[in-house]
Amino acid sequence: MFELTAEGQLRTATDDDSVLLWAAQGFADGVRAWASGLGSGRAVAVAVASPALSGRDRIAVRGPVAELLPLLDAVTALVGPSYRPFGDADLLVELCARHDGLESRGRFGWMQRAATGLPPLGGGTGVAHWLAPGELDEAAELIDRHFPASHAHPHRPGVRAWAGVRDAAGRLTALAADAWPAPEVGLLAGVVSDPVHGRGRGHAAAACTLVLGGILGRSPHAALMVDDWNASAIGLYRRLGFEHRPLGAAAQRGAGEAATGC
Repeated sequence: MFELTAEGQLRTATDDDSVLLWAAQGFADGVRAWASGLGSGRAVAVAVASPALSGRDRIAVRGPVAELLPLLDAVTALVGPSYRPFGDADLLVELCARHDGLESRGRFGWMQRAATGLPPLGGGTGVAHWLAPGELDEAAELIDRHFPASHAHPHRPGVRAWAGVRDAAGRLTALAADAWPAPEVGLLAGVVSDPVHGRGRGHAAAACTLVLGGILGRSPHAALMVDDWNASAIGLYRRLGFEHRPLGAAAQRGAGEAATGC
């Protein structure tokens, strides 16, 4: 097992895998990465452990299961059982089938788009703006009412900036967050709209477009995580140029809360 300590090493080891590059968070404090089966400068299996990443301690994984199983056990022994493995959906199914200590926590989607090579951003009928500090309590109320499972929250760390839309009556009707950014991949999160005053009016699309403009102005890729059952959200993100990649998550048996999804 070889520890990776720089983003260049990780990019080479993973063939620029956006999921693992995002998980590394530019090797921020507490993030560690390892590879096994190194040969000719390429890793057979890679694990990136990132604390408090989008609401959870996570281990992003990739590689053949035969190499990944011992690597994951060694990494978990170092970082602790609270860390949840996640990666490509088929890989997580096989990991859980072959490791008695792991149980599936379901599937979700990773969606990504590039800064170039796609149509320019556009969409939505509302006028989005970056929220000022005095608007964050109202944003928190909107999240708490209509998206309580959101990992991005105005009163918790992890969000770089919030975008919002107000209707003609001055109500805050939609939100989107620029959250947990990594140098190569920025994350869109916390997308919510009021079901009465915002949904179906293009307000969420307008908030997302403002956030994506900020992310893609500094990073080559933007990404997000979405529950597989949320067809309306997936449709919105596809219209904004995102492509879908199915991921899965797992957890150590008996390691605490049993929430599923992303």
